[in-house]
Amino acid sequence: MAAPIKNVFSLLLRRNFGNSSINSRLSFIASSESRIIGNPYCLHNLKNVNFSQKRAATFFNKIDAENLWKGVVSVSAAGKKRGRGKRVGRKKVTDLNRGQVMGVGKANIEWPGLNSPIMKGKEVLRRKQLPPNPDYAAEIIRLRDSMSRIRHPGLSPLLRGFSGNRFPGQSVGPPDPIGDYSFEGFDTIVLEFKLVANMTGTLGRKQRFSAFVVTGNKNGLAGFGLGKSVKGKSAIRIAKNRAALQLRYINRFENHTVFHNMFEQNKSSKLYIYKKEKGHGLKCHRVISKICNLIGITDLHCKVEGSSANVQAITTAFFNALQKQETHQQLADRMNYHLVEQRAEHDWLPRVVASPSHNSVQEKSYRNEEDIDGSFERIYFDGKVHYQPQKRSPFWTKLKTWEKKCKNVAYQRNQPKAQILREAGLA
Repeated sequence: MAAPIKNVFSLLLRRNFGNSSINSRLSFIASSESRIIGNPYCLHNLKNVNFSQKRAATFFNKIDAENLWKGVVSVSAAGKKRGRGKRVGRKKVTDLNRGQVMGVGKANIEWPGLNSPIMKGKEVLRRKQLPPNPDYAAEIIRLRDSMSRIRHPGLSPLLRGFSGNRFPGQSVGPPDPIGDYSFEGFDTIVLEFKLVANMTGTLGRKQRFSAFVVTGNKNGLAGFGLGKSVKGKSAIRIAKNRAALQLRYINRFENHTVFHNMFEQNKSSKLYIYKKEKGHGLKCHRVISKICNLIGITDLHCKVEGSSANVQAITTAFFNALQKQETHQQLADRMNYHLVEQRAEHDWLPRVVASPSHNSVQEKSYRNEEDIDGSFERIYFDGKVHYQPQKRSPFWTKLKTWEKKCKNVAYQRNQPKAQILREAGLA
């Protein structure tokens, strides 16, 4: 193949340059299609000829951009069944040509007819070198990044829910109006949002979204509902409207807590509910905390034993317990006793809260605290007490030096309280 090409170049050289020095050498590239590209300004000896093969069709230009992006941002049907499609949709297809204008580049040259008009008045414009633009590459990268990133509206930390931006724990607004009645002052919180499936004979495994929500007006009126649909937002809307149809009124003691301690069980979830004073806050399961916020309960302690992941069982048990609670007057009428309250802030002075309405008080007294029938703390627990593990004492409490220290500071044990009384002029 080299001989014919050499003869062709000899003829070309003699035609263009006459009898020039044949002992010159010409550097060129010959493709497989017998196309010859020569450099007439560099004539050298033609004995050494360098060939470089060039292929027009390769792997890098055989696949178009659409198929390349499809392999990056999509997952096959088999991959979705194996759980590889959870993050699909977070990365968008990026237009790599965005921000690039025909005729505008790093050199920043003005080309008439391409990136500028040909004539300005009667004057014909010519090619013009403009000052360099150092921010050209950075601006193109910024435009690409702004298009590829998916920006979601930010939520405050108090509105983000249980885990990030997922639905459980987030507010979805009041229920839809029913006729002329609009649920003003109501709010709805998603407690559970998951994907469920059942096997059918015709469609195979049919998947749907399941949403469990609670709605309330923060003034004693609340309800919960369950909704399922093929679309997630439709399931939430169905559950929200069902919860609005199952509203119930909850009695509250002084509009901040429950009337008494309670125990309730639903399936494997056991709830021990304790009445607390003002300022205590909500110390309970996160699901119960959201329910209390919608009911209007601000002070409560609840211990969940057994299954703490069954959201529907916990919600059902908590609402059942609130519906079963008695007021102080109902308790006094049922037990035929005066209901007496003692508080630490009142220096444990007894105060009668309720008395039997029919004026028939039992004369039998219960002095034994182990008697369940007479102990207000455990009268609603049905003999059950939630497990409280004993706290381990630190290792230094077993040392002799600790006993010696306790003896040395024993005379100061009542001084903080005595100091307060002295400053108040009571001692």
